[in-house]
Amino acid sequence: MTPVRNDPAQYDTLADQWWDPRGALAMLGWLAKHRATLVPPSPYDGALLLDLACGGGLLAPHLAGRGYRHVGLDLSVTAVRVAAEHGVQAVLGDVTRLPFADAVAQVVVAGELLEHVPDPAALVAEIARVLAPGGTLVLDTIARTRLARVVAITVAERVPGGPPRHLHDGDLFIDRAALVRSCAAHGIELRLAGLRPSLRDYPRWLAGRRPDVRMVPSRLTNVLFTGVGRKADVLNESVWGSDSRGSDSE
Repeated sequence: MTPVRNDPAQYDTLADQWWDPRGALAMLGWLAKHRATLVPPSPYDGALLLDLACGGGLLAPHLAGRGYRHVGLDLSVTAVRVAAEHGVQAVLGDVTRLPFADAVAQVVVAGELLEHVPDPAALVAEIARVLAPGGTLVLDTIARTRLARVVAITVAERVPGGPPRHLHDGDLFIDRAALVRSCAAHGIELRLAGLRPSLRDYPRWLAGRRPDVRMVPSRLTNVLFTGVGRKADVLNESVWGSDSRGSDSE
């Protein structure tokens, strides 16, 4: 049978490949490594970082020694188990109904998550609820463009290192302007930047000469993009400065 697109059960089927550097989930490891570079220094020892849709805990080694209490949440029982084995305080749960109190997290990470939920605006509202004033949101996701459908589905699902077949549903890809507006409505001023695999690293990885592929910044946000936002200390107060527009980097 052909798998249903965006079926979360696929992650259970691939549970043994979370940490395989040449497996079906390899690119998620590349993304997690880059994602960690966007996480700010911990404001104090034990500050809470919520890792939504944490999967097998791929962010964990890149946060080691940085002072955070790393709590992950995922729908997959197998992913939660694997994440716990790699040092994450993993919780089984639904990102649309976060089992956390208001304003408890200094950082919320939503890596490769928004393009898998039917109502990203509702997810942003939940993230804003649990994010403390002055806290940081770090995300990466896929833009709602024709080019992204071709690159992320038609091409990437057929090449080594790309996502497994049928993992993404292009209808759920993210409207960048709407995402920025949703964040702003909840006091989070979001800045976007493009992201792509290193064209130098990829053939070396294919040849077995590199353990991974670096994800590098791109001028364009119309396929894969990152977002970093800080929740205002006071609602409606800009936290980036008076010259910031919180707009797309294109």
